[in-house]
Amino acid sequence: MEDPLSLDRQVCFALAAASRSVIALYRPVLEPLGLTHPQYLVMLALWERSPRTVRGIGDALALDSATLSPLLKRLEAAGLLTRSRSAADERAMDVALTPAGAALRKQALAVPGQIVERLGLPLAQLERVRDELTELLAAARDSSPRGDGGERHSGLGSGHDLPRGDGRAGRADRSGPGVERLPSAPRARPHARRARGTQ
Repeated sequence: MEDPLSLDRQVCFALAAASRSVIALYRPVLEPLGLTHPQYLVMLALWERSPRTVRGIGDALALDSATLSPLLKRLEAAGLLTRSRSAADERAMDVALTPAGAALRKQALAVPGQIVERLGLPLAQLERVRDELTELLAAARDSSPRGDGGERHSGLGSGHDLPRGDGRAGRADRSGPGVERLPSAPRARPHARRARGTQ
């Protein structure tokens, strides 16, 4: 009889270990953009739609305000976005891309393909994993005792990162930064301003 407490049988362990390892692959890929992985997720949300409210970004990335606010502050300091009171609702804060932030999207188009190449797994397999993780996330939120969709903190929105086989972006970001083919690595720009944030 198999031990139900065996480490290699735990879904939580597999998820935590895989998350750390995959995110580590992003660090050298995102370095030429001057972004950390959490900042990259924020930029993905804004490349999908800008402006959007702080709350809208938090909902999209499953991030609470205590985690999101420092990311926005550092990206603003790097000149990639602006924050201002919403004209429609002064209680809300609008976040919008600057011209530099919008221009960075072109360089970011190379990121998904590089990650797929580094992982060395078939794109179809990675898409299946992404879809299964999305279902798992939804199930975890539905079963949350809080009744509000679960605690927002993980930023599990990486469906953005995998290009579709037909050249479109992943399901979570149809209008965002897709990749038509596996591009070569972008050159680092020595003068690029770095936005350092939480890892």
